[in-house]
Amino acid sequence: MDKIRKIWENEYIKTAIMIILIITIVFGFWYGSQLLLGTQFPALAVASGSMCKPYGMNCDGRSHPFSQTLHIGDLIVIQGIAPKEIKAAPYPHGDIIVFQQAKPSASSLDELIVHRAIYSETNPNNGLIYFKTQGDANSGPDHHNDYRGENYSWNGMISENLLVGKVVLRVPWIGHIALFLHNSSGIFIIVILIVILVIVEFIVPLFSGEKAEVEQRAETERIAKT
Repeated sequence: MDKIRKIWENEYIKTAIMIILIITIVFGFWYGSQLLLGTQFPALAVASGSMCKPYGMNCDGRSHPFSQTLHIGDLIVIQGIAPKEIKAAPYPHGDIIVFQQAKPSASSLDELIVHRAIYSETNPNNGLIYFKTQGDANSGPDHHNDYRGENYSWNGMISENLLVGKVVLRVPWIGHIALFLHNSSGIFIIVILIVILVIVEFIVPLFSGEKAEVEQRAETERIAKT
């Protein structure tokens, strides 16, 4: 028991446990959100201005942060939803959906688009629901090319097979943090912070302990001589 207590009182052990606990909480929250919301991408940061419908000349997310559209830097929460439950109607009544971009090859189905569903139609050939989409700031609807057949796009619309989910919550500004961390400057700052944390948690106490030990030894020798 004393051995276990000594191990627990070790500052390095405490720091390592704290780091593991933080990592566990972060990953647990992310994967838990995926299960709860029923989608692989429960939260995203808006990186494009195609949904930013300007009021006058302002479209920065500060002058009208809670309007019925999206701005660069918004954090959006996405919920997986049955295609038939998507409300497709022109701005501002249609649901904002997240979908994968239909590209020529299967390996390039990773770009996510956040646009409004303005119209839907069922394909009589395969029974799939297709959505006509449009960014609120764009002058016309998107045209999705039939690169990979009707299972992915049809008549310029995207298939339900590409649907990721519906935007159910928008938090202004917070997404800027995620966008910033995707830049090289953001990663550099994170690396610097990690280095500083390591120095503060490990190196400084190590040198402080050695200095204290030297001073204690010198004091012991001085007392012994007297």
